[in-house]
Amino acid sequence: MHSAEPRTQAANAHSEPSIQAPERWSSKRRDFLRVLGAGAGLAALGPLAGCGGGDGGGIAIAGTLPTAADQLRLRLLEDEAFWTQVQGMFVLNPAKTFMNIGTAGSMPKLVLDLFDEENRAKARESASGYSDLMDQRKALAPAFGVDPDELALSANTSSGLCHAILGLDWKSGDVVVTTNHEHSGGDVPLRIAQARHGIEVSRVALPVGNAQRASDYADLFEQRILELRNAGKRVRAMMWSSPTYKTGTMLPIEELMAVVRKYELISIVDGAHLPGMMHYDYARLGMDFMSGAGHKWQCGPGSTGILIVRNKIRSAANPLPLPKWYPVHTSSFAKPMERSTNETASFDIAAQVSVCGSMHLPLWNALVKAGQLWDQVGRKKIETYDLTLASYLKERIAEKWGVDRLYSPKDDPKLLSAITSFNPFVNPADIGNKEKSASFVARLMSDHSPGFLIRNVDVPVIGSEARHWVVRVSTHLWADAADIDRLVDAMWGTSRAMA
Repeated sequence: MHSAEPRTQAANAHSEPSIQAPERWSSKRRDFLRVLGAGAGLAALGPLAGCGGGDGGGIAIAGTLPTAADQLRLRLLEDEAFWTQVQGMFVLNPAKTFMNIGTAGSMPKLVLDLFDEENRAKARESASGYSDLMDQRKALAPAFGVDPDELALSANTSSGLCHAILGLDWKSGDVVVTTNHEHSGGDVPLRIAQARHGIEVSRVALPVGNAQRASDYADLFEQRILELRNAGKRVRAMMWSSPTYKTGTMLPIEELMAVVRKYELISIVDGAHLPGMMHYDYARLGMDFMSGAGHKWQCGPGSTGILIVRNKIRSAANPLPLPKWYPVHTSSFAKPMERSTNETASFDIAAQVSVCGSMHLPLWNALVKAGQLWDQVGRKKIETYDLTLASYLKERIAEKWGVDRLYSPKDDPKLLSAITSFNPFVNPADIGNKEKSASFVARLMSDHSPGFLIRNVDVPVIGSEARHWVVRVSTHLWADAADIDRLVDAMWGTSRAMA
């Protein structure tokens, strides 16, 4: 891998990354999501997108039909050398196997080098931090399918959701329909809006497990909206997480946006895990707000986030009027400005979110560098690899524990993310034991070498008074099939040792 050249100017931070690419990346670019769905049959899987040329690991046995897990593992091994090189971008502690990127990522070496150089240059020159971050927004926006005036930079997902929710012109009695699986990053600003403006929050109870389809979620939201309207309530907005941080269920944005358009609602998406995991065109999806993290799957520095704000009318995506919105944390506001009514932005709304006093520009240039590395590796390739790792893990869990132990869906491709939650305990009833769940997570680290870093999370479950304390695994581009195999063996052994 080439060493990073010193860079002290924002413009240089946007230059082509110097990661050394293989002489010829694989041309096998078939998206496995098209064939992974129910009834598609894993035997129909073509080569993993961006992965080609491995020995197959010797799994298939002559005369036997490979299992779903076998076939997924073969896909992961097909371009093992390429992904091994990608893994070499990171400085992760070899004494641990990191499978909790849903909480925190890790900056690649080139990003660390740039961050260090820019920090030192800022210190040497006592440099100003006053900027609307336009250069950085221009560099990042194309990867997300939007214009720079639609991509704001915030401190993290929670910060972006505060911008989105608290900037809207709520009226007393407005109702927001959301779910019972939301993170505090979205729930807290909703509670503030309840206390300050008198809005109401109505929560849809989400199913868990594999027996669900994308259409279920559109039905659940639409049913709740109709119930509220029939009761005389003024439903104003929908807010949801894609994916949910509790189970990793990718609440289907396209299906939910169809409900948004039908009932003329404001749309707010907690997309904490989307940047760096999924390759989405946000202009085409058309949500009003999507707040995501820069420091998780995108592997930028801490205290970085990405907020997509709809700032023009793209009729094919979302013909609804832009909602009235005011900045709540900014140095860029003189008077209320009218939102656009056509395909041309009336003002740079992302600048109003991004600029607030003197900021630490090395953070944002390092985030740009991380984004460039993702662009060079290929965002769709990363998405497909991450989801294949997660699908392999889910199939291994289903084989060992049974599919009913999964709290994450595995068969509807529209609901897949790279987060997997499940019940690992020999006695299924132990899922309600918070202390045992925490002990399981701790023992995966302490009782194995290398240890495994995962986490647990509480999940409200329909029909259960007590919350279930599942374990959650995040699979990202620095993991491979062997890591999944070792993790499954460790979890299986730990669950038996704790029985």
